[in-house]
Amino acid sequence: MEKYPRLYQISCQQNQTIMQLRSNSSSGWEWSFNWRRPLFDSEVAMADSFIGEISQQQLHLQKEDIWIWKHDSSGHYSTKTGYDLIRRGVEGADQNSDFVELWKLKIPAKSVVFAWRLIRDRLPTKSNLRRRQVMLTDTRCPFCRIEEEEATHLFFNSTSILPLWWESLSWVNLTTALPQNPRDHFLQHGIGKDQGKKATRWKCWWIALTRTIWQHRNRIVFQNGSFDGSKLMDDAVLLIWTWVKSMEKDFVVHFNQWSTNLKEGFSN
Repeated sequence: MEKYPRLYQISCQQNQTIMQLRSNSSSGWEWSFNWRRPLFDSEVAMADSFIGEISQQQLHLQKEDIWIWKHDSSGHYSTKTGYDLIRRGVEGADQNSDFVELWKLKIPAKSVVFAWRLIRDRLPTKSNLRRRQVMLTDTRCPFCRIEEEEATHLFFNSTSILPLWWESLSWVNLTTALPQNPRDHFLQHGIGKDQGKKATRWKCWWIALTRTIWQHRNRIVFQNGSFDGSKLMDDAVLLIWTWVKSMEKDFVVHFNQWSTNLKEGFSN
């Protein structure tokens, strides 16, 4: 109710207990949610995030509620595990310093947060949900229907998605081997290098395309949509155009001109 008020408003289960939100399943605890109407695109993303968060909590019907230390398999706190937790936090902060300019981009905050979650592999992909012990009937990529849906494959290596990255590389006359993980893939788009407006656009393009891929994926998974690479690319181009129009006060290029001259829009 407090963290996802919009989802709470359209829930049919506002006064139910946690036990009543459980579906009858012999395979263990499974959540069952009902909404007053079909979810809008923005709400689908919220529901994804919400379910990803609560799925990390394991509920056992026959066990007593007790405090445990999650960072040791025994469940008991030790100085060593406490120290290891602090050390990992420091290392994570060092890694975050690579993305200082990510937070400086003047695009919608939810898109920056999305990019950060993708880079840290925190999105509720099917492989991540499976690791959180969420029961899934199908873990395959909704695009190719062959490989497991994990971030690197879904956003960069799927046979349906890879050509979109090749096309965008042609706008900047770049021929290169694409990295195999989200962090390196993002860094290849120039984060940390100040090269003017077009360099900033190129950084934003990475976010626009990955975010549009995720939205397209959600339409397929939750609304039984079908893959349309041309529409996906058009939606991403429209999104980056709206961002550039908002970021740059002197930007007066009409969308039709922008979408037909993408090399001019991105190349130095």
